[in-house]
Amino acid sequence: MLASRRTFMMGAAALSAAVVTPETVRAMAAMQGSAEAGSADWALATADLEADVAPRALSLVRGRAPADLMGTLFRNGPGKFRRAGGSATHWFDGDGLMRAFRIDGGQATLQARFADTPKRRYETEIDAVVTPGFGTAGDARARIGSNDDANAANTAVMTAGDKVWALWEGGSPLEMSGSDLSTGGFVTLRDDLKGMPFQAHPRNAPDGTIWNIGMNGDKAVVWHLNADRSLRDAQVIQLPRASYMHDFTATARHLIIVMQPWVFDRAGMPYASQFAWHADMGTQVMVVDKADLSRRRIYELPTFSFFHLGDAWERADGAIQFDLAAGKDVAFAVEGARVLVEGRGTVPGEPAQLSLITLHTDGRAEMVKSGVTAEFPKGDPRRAGLERRLTVHVAGERGGRPLPTGLAVHDWQTGRSDAFEFGDGQIMEEAVFVPKPGRSAEREAWLVAPSINLRRGVTELHVFEAAHVSDGPVCTWRAEVALPAGFHGCWA
Repeated sequence: MLASRRTFMMGAAALSAAVVTPETVRAMAAMQGSAEAGSADWALATADLEADVAPRALSLVRGRAPADLMGTLFRNGPGKFRRAGGSATHWFDGDGLMRAFRIDGGQATLQARFADTPKRRYETEIDAVVTPGFGTAGDARARIGSNDDANAANTAVMTAGDKVWALWEGGSPLEMSGSDLSTGGFVTLRDDLKGMPFQAHPRNAPDGTIWNIGMNGDKAVVWHLNADRSLRDAQVIQLPRASYMHDFTATARHLIIVMQPWVFDRAGMPYASQFAWHADMGTQVMVVDKADLSRRRIYELPTFSFFHLGDAWERADGAIQFDLAAGKDVAFAVEGARVLVEGRGTVPGEPAQLSLITLHTDGRAEMVKSGVTAEFPKGDPRRAGLERRLTVHVAGERGGRPLPTGLAVHDWQTGRSDAFEFGDGQIMEEAVFVPKPGRSAEREAWLVAPSINLRRGVTELHVFEAAHVSDGPVCTWRAEVALPAGFHGCWA
């Protein structure tokens, strides 16, 4: 079935009908009051950045940088939430801020620029957040003619030659310069597909191509890109349920679409209010043949929630495996991320656990929990879609206190976790594998990740040995500025 732009864009019209609600007014008042009443020690994670950060050198404060570590860690995440005339009320709705941590010759620099979206330009002009989002209702002042008028470009990033694409859930990639982070424009992969959703977690395939999906109710557009980011194919597939889905995964031969029981219930804004949690429905997994998208198989699993999956692989016996950060429910997504922006109070929801799902060829499905608290699972990019044993993830989050404080590598063959814990004085962000030049083993890599040093009020950049995470950072650089906590990144 060919992708139909018309069917996917119908939902955009509903955005313009959003109005101010009493709940929105109370939430805005609560955020204003939190500044007066005193913020939590972790509130720096969602503090507003008021302007771009010009390129600046970082100070080496620990260890020595590996001589052959060279490249750029691009990271994306929300950077501004609050304006005088109205503010975002959810962590997922801040203006996109692209960061570039560049490492060369043992030195590191930092630059950060806001994605220059229509949403940000208009809201800067009127000094108010009025655009509806994931958890922000918006109001009647919003200007919404298409999905990309609400696009915050604030979730993830992928490279595209000398450019980077800032990714969001519900609209087009936004092209930005890889060298100075200036904004170009929204990417249209084909004229008749303009503005269709291109989600924040594309999957690289062993053949060099890229797969992604875009969601609209019980339908998904399946994107297949060439290595140069040009479009190879786009098709729409039918899903067995209209489930909220932030991520999917893939093996070399299959797409893996996980449908939690957080399902469409009613139209309205903010976006998250459209979904209801039905624990009795269980979680479904749909396996789709990349060579023929009409060939599908459904697996049934007990109920769990999720935001992030690791890359999947196929064993020699044909079974498919993938890891994920599995949660109990959606309390954090609905309320916890709202408390984060308020900057005070107790954050509801239990931390997710690193878990492994196995889909057997006879139709059985099973999930094994590691017992390890985890989010942002990432694998070795050299093994994307292929069998692997290691997962790097953030760790240390606990009920009532949001955000991770450490980093760990889990070995699925041994069941052992190698971890380093900074403690409550740091907020740890997602790490990426950076393979060592000329090496091929999974552990022959560095892990590069930033954190927020809460006691000093600054952002830091760390390099760990993948084989010895528990030894702590090989080196650490420190900025003289604190950036809000980001979501996702990639290495170039």
